[in-house]
This record gives sequence, structure tokens and C-alpha cells, in this order.
Amino acid sequence: MTGSVRILVDADACPVKEEVYRVAFRREVPVRVVSNSYLRVPAHPLIERVVVSDKFDAADDWIVEQADARTVVITSDILLADRCLKAGATVIGNNGKPFTASMIGSAIATRAIMADLRAGGDVVGGPAPFAKADRSRFLQALDEALVRLERA
Repeated sequence: MTGSVRILVDADACPVKEEVYRVAFRREVPVRVVSNSYLRVPAHPLIERVVVSDKFDAADDWIVEQADARTVVITSDILLADRCLKAGATVIGNNGKPFTASMIGSAIATRAIMADLRAGGDVVGGPAPFAKADRSRFLQALDEALVRLERA
């Protein structure tokens, strides 16, 4: 799959897999759906299921090994996003917000602070519930990223 534009999905907790498939079918872009366990995916030549071991970070490691400048990675995992950005990939969160080199440092710092607060017993809220606007933003962001990569 090197050379062509492609999508890699960190799929275990991804709420926008159906949206990825819709955009991929329309743009004829191959998708690899990466997970630690078997997930149902459409029977379609553009969609490939990749099941990795259940070893910690196995899916993340596989995605990073495949990521390059012709790849769009879909994930909500900040640390995976950072690794993929360093590999040259375009990274989009499940809510449609892109991860960028300029914002990833503060996102990692915020993640660490929140983890410390939780570990200390402080009650802190999690991310906002996934909303219809997030789904719409995601569709637009993925489409725009693919157009940009196809033109490059």
C-alpha cells in the first residue's frame, strides 16, 4: 500500500468507522481497520481488517509502522497521534479535529495532568459525549484531508 493515499483506523473504540467507509468508497481510497480483536468490516475490496495481538500498544505500533506522508490516521489516542505525526501522517480525531504538530505538545501535557488528577482521587470529567456535530465535522475533515493528499 505504499505510495497511494490510504486510511488507517485505530478501530477498537472508534465511533466513526461507518463514516470512514462512506468517504473511502466515494473517493476509492483503501482503508485498514486495525484492532486487537475481530471486528466486523464491510466485505469490500477497499476495506482490510487487521487484527494484531492483544499485547499492549500492538495496534498503535502496527499503525505507526505503516504511517507515512500518504496516510490519514483516524484515532482519539493522543500518544498514537503524536507518533503518527512524527512519521509524517495526517491525523484526525474521531470528533473531526485534526491533530497537528503545533498542538500535540499541549494535548499530551493536558492528558498527563488529567491522569495525575485521576490518580490522586480527584473527580474530573472525561471528554464531552460524541455529538452529531462531531460526526459532521469528522466527515468534512476526512474529505478535506484526502483531497489535500490526492493533490500533493
